[in-house]
Amino acid sequence: MFKPPVTVALTGASGAQYGLRLIDVLVEAGHEVWVMISKAAHMVIATETDVSLPAQPQRLVEALTEKSGAQPGQIRCFGREDWMAPVASGSGAPSAMVICPCSTGTLSAVATGASNNLIERAADVAIKERRTLVMVPRESPFSPIHLEHMLALSRLGVVILPAAPGFYHRPQSMEDLIDFIVARILNQLGIAHRLMPRWGEDAAATSRDAQNKDGSP
Repeated sequence: MFKPPVTVALTGASGAQYGLRLIDVLVEAGHEVWVMISKAAHMVIATETDVSLPAQPQRLVEALTEKSGAQPGQIRCFGREDWMAPVASGSGAPSAMVICPCSTGTLSAVATGASNNLIERAADVAIKERRTLVMVPRESPFSPIHLEHMLALSRLGVVILPAAPGFYHRPQSMEDLIDFIVARILNQLGIAHRLMPRWGEDAAATSRDAQNKDGSP
């Protein structure tokens, strides 16, 4: 039996690594994960990573299951216009959704209620049902248009979490920077993790706890 599902959507902004890592961590935490990947996101994934993901939903399920080590049935994938998917309805969608990375085009569409594809519709459902929606934009600089859309969404209760990692935890690798953002997303979802210590925690103790958990020396 899996923990409650979390919807993860990847759109066509840079930062595909954040979304892919988030899926892996949610799987490891025992959650069912419902995945949507836009056409542009597939192009970004191919450009930024060595991961090869097919577009066809069932084949995508197989690829993500193999990549993340998920159990059978733990990952579900939906196509761009799969309007019968549970995420398209308030009666079927799970309680939390993350768009990571979130393109400014998707940001605009969600802010204006466009719902031109399943990702946009799922976000619209999350907003109208007052459910948790986290959007992770990665753009620089933000134009007044982007900022106004973020403000409008924030006033509706959407969490705007830019992909801007901090450095106070002394990152030693690209993976540390990715985990910084994923940890922030998990905090917003109320999901416990050991990706990095919280502010004020003993980093060394946290590292030892993680090593003890996985059996490392």
